[in-house]
Formats: sequence, structure tokens, C-alpha cells
Amino acid sequence: MKKYILLFLVFTNLASANVVLPTIFSDNMVLQRNSEVEIWGWGSPKEEIVITTSWNNQEYKTVPNNEANWNLILKTPEAGGPFEITIKGYNQIILKNILIGEVWLCSGQSNMEMNAFWGIKNGEEEIKLADHPNIRFFSVPKLTSTTPQDNLPANWEICMPETMKYFSAVAYFFALHLQDDLKNVPIGLINSSWGGTPAEIWIPEATIKNNSELTASANKLSTTEYGPNLPGRAFNAMINPLTGFKIAGAIWYQGESNVGAKNYEKTLSLLINSWREKWQQDFPFYFVQIAPYQYGDDHFEGVKIQNAQRKTLQLVENTGMAMTSDISTTDDIHPKDKKSVGNRLAEIALKKHYKTRNTIAEGPLFKNIEIKKNTISITFDHAEELYFKNKKTALFEVAGADNIFHTAEAKIKNNKIEVTSKAVKEPKKVRFAWKNTAQSDVFNSANIPASAFISE
Repeated sequence: MKKYILLFLVFTNLASANVVLPTIFSDNMVLQRNSEVEIWGWGSPKEEIVITTSWNNQEYKTVPNNEANWNLILKTPEAGGPFEITIKGYNQIILKNILIGEVWLCSGQSNMEMNAFWGIKNGEEEIKLADHPNIRFFSVPKLTSTTPQDNLPANWEICMPETMKYFSAVAYFFALHLQDDLKNVPIGLINSSWGGTPAEIWIPEATIKNNSELTASANKLSTTEYGPNLPGRAFNAMINPLTGFKIAGAIWYQGESNVGAKNYEKTLSLLINSWREKWQQDFPFYFVQIAPYQYGDDHFEGVKIQNAQRKTLQLVENTGMAMTSDISTTDDIHPKDKKSVGNRLAEIALKKHYKTRNTIAEGPLFKNIEIKKNTISITFDHAEELYFKNKKTALFEVAGADNIFHTAEAKIKNNKIEVTSKAVKEPKKVRFAWKNTAQSDVFNSANIPASAFISE
């Protein structure tokens, strides 16, 4: 008799595997508002799964396929909560304290990873003030994989001093600034960043291999003690498990580890487009221009990355760039003023994505030049009320056909900048702030500095 009971229990367990969810679906999470969001997981094939959402008491039903995978699309309401989601199969899961709001993916290297505990500006005071239950954190641990993964060990947390202290400071201040304008709409932040990493590890390996130019660049990446250097390794483990989760957009702070690399604008463009392809969503992607810093003996490799980031704005639509040259020091690769960075990213999002702003949110960006005799006239985007920080500037240089640059005199005329040099009678090219440690001194009416550039 005992033998038959044992066999019955064995066959019962085989026939009724529990429903399992990836960790991105857990208590305290934020779901994107006013959307159709996907929820997925695993269960026994042919097992009916019923999901009920408390915001409308609607039932959704599905059945796992022969590989035990299932997914459903849920409709979310306007911002609010807390809500619950009940998932019933052979077992039952109840997800509690769910908020509906805005979800942002935050990624990059150490300047995105950097938290208040590391020592940001006014860090201790900011930690004490970080009691914001309508902001939620999902911290992705540092992981690598040779193949794309579908889950990772993490969970959602409520923003309070003890959790904010170890979360991305840029992301936190970004959310805080959004909430000030969006009337306390819940914000969910997914931080997936890793200090010291090049952009290539955040791009699918196949995407890199399909581009011979970027493959050659990736092959030159050196091994470091801080993190992986092989294409796709962080993407597989730290991004791919998130790619079905509906987001409002992404913010990105990276580039220092690509200093010295060629064609970074193509690498960053590929990253943005590959992520959008994986999400099947043309979400906004806003990034931070790396700060001026003393990068070794070569005086120009850092500013070349800054210029490549600027060029990415022209190559990829629905992007924006936050400037940092005026809120950093050239002897620290980790600028401490993370609040200003987060605020500037948020202002770009509020203007471009949420459309609650009609003011300037970005610094002056080089547009084109016009050459008349010995004068180059430079036109900028976001150029309202241009001014020189110290009434004049020595950061412009011009070159003739010999491509040798000389310091130029500059003056502002009708929101354009005209430059001349006695050493160059027939100028062909102009560059601005073209040095790793150069801190821009050209600003617009929003008091945001212009980006370094070189005309081509």
C-alpha cells in the first residue's frame, strides 16, 4: 500500500510543477502606466494559469507551451497603487505593494553605479532625506554569461535611506526630479551597471560580430581586473533577462573605459539600436557626456569620446545628452556632483519625452560652419542667449589646409560664434575645447555648457 502511495505522490509532482516567475516580477515592483505590459514565467505544459489584477479585477488566462514557457499581456491604468497581482496555477503567487508609474532602465559603468555611500556631494544629507516610498529600486548584480539568460538574482526595494545609500545616485536624483514635475508619479528604477566596463560588453555578441569594424575594435579591448572585456558578456546576464519588461526609457553613463577606442559613436549607436530591437520598443535613450579628465599622455583621446557622444545624437533619433564639463574637476574621473547630472537627465526627459517643459534642456551643440574669407561663423543648436563664462574664450582653434590648429579669437553675433586667427588666413576647420581637460566656457540661457567639437 505504501508503495502505491509513494508512486502516486511522485506522479502528482511530475504532473503539477509550480508556476515560477522571473525575479523582475516581485513585491514592490513598478509597472509602466497606461500600457500593455508583458508578464511571463514558467509552468507545467498545458497547466491553466490565471492572472488577476486588483486595479480592475480582470482575469487573464494562458497555458504554458511544451517548453514550459508562458506569457500574457496586461493592461495598466494611470499611475497609482498599491495593487496586487494574483497568479494561480497548481500553486498561487500573490505579488503585493505594486505601483503603476514610470519605469526607467539605468546602465553604464562606475559613474552610473556610484552611490551615496561612495562619497557623493552632500551625500550624508541626501541619504537622510531619501524617504520616498513611491520610488522603487531593482539592483542587478554583476554577472556575466556566454549565452543570453532569462532570469537573475534580484528583487524590488522601496526607496528609503538604507536602500538609497547603495543605489545609483544619478538614477535616484533623476527619479526625484521627475517626481517633482510629474506630481509624485511612482518611479521604478532598474540599475544594471558595472564600473570599468567598455560599451562592447553591453551589446549582444552577435551584433558586434556582424560588424567588422566594431569586431576589430572589440578585439583590441584589454583585460582589466575591474570587469569583463568580451562582447556581450554583461548583456547576456544583466540586460537580456530584462528585455521583455516594459520601460519608459533608458539613461546611460559610460564612455571612460572606451577612451582610446575608435568610432565610439558607432559603438554607442549600435548599443542603443540593439537594445531597442530586443525590447521591440523605440524608447528614449538619454546619456551623459563624460567629464574632462587627465587621460594619460595623449591630450585628445578623452575629448574624442566626448565628440563621438555628441555625434551619436545626430546618428540616432530620440536621444539626448547631459553635459558635465562645468560640474566636475579634471583630476577626478568620478565627479561627485551626481545630483546635477540626474537633474539634467530629468530635464531632458521632461522636455523630450513627457513634454512638460518648453525651456532649453541641453547645452549648445555644434551644427555647421560658414566660411567667409578669414572668418568662420559657427551655428549651434540650443543656442539661445549664448555667452562666454568669462566674457571671452580661448578654447576655439582654427586650421587651414595644413590641418595645423591655432588659437582663435571668438565673438558672439546673433547667437552664432565667429572665430578668426591672425595665423590662419584661409581657415578650413574649427574646433572647440579640444583637449581632455578642457572645461567648456560657452553657455546658453539655461546655463548649460556647449559640447566640445571639431568640424569635419
